[in-house]
Amino acid sequence: MSLDNYTALISEKTEEASALNKKVKFELNDIGFIFIDATANPPRVTNEDSDADVTLILSGENFEGLIDGSLNPQMAFMMGKLKIEGDMGLALKLANIFS
Repeated sequence: MSLDNYTALISEKTEEASALNKKVKFELNDIGFIFIDATANPPRVTNEDSDADVTLILSGENFEGLIDGSLNPQMAFMMGKLKIEGDMGLALKLANIFS
């Protein structure tokens, strides 16, 4: 999938993210960035490399697995497929929203 496809998938799932009132960035190592500004209403999704409360760093392939449910977020983290910088509590809340 392309970055545009991933961004569209995330855009569909951001309605629930507005309750977080935080900024989240997915850094897809081999593709680019997906930035969610849930402080805006409705949440804004772009491909900017902006400062975020939490940054999740992973490959595009692993990102797709998280989104389609074939990769468990906790297992991905423990196996080193997912790195988290910033608010770990917020990262845990994301698992519920984007699953």
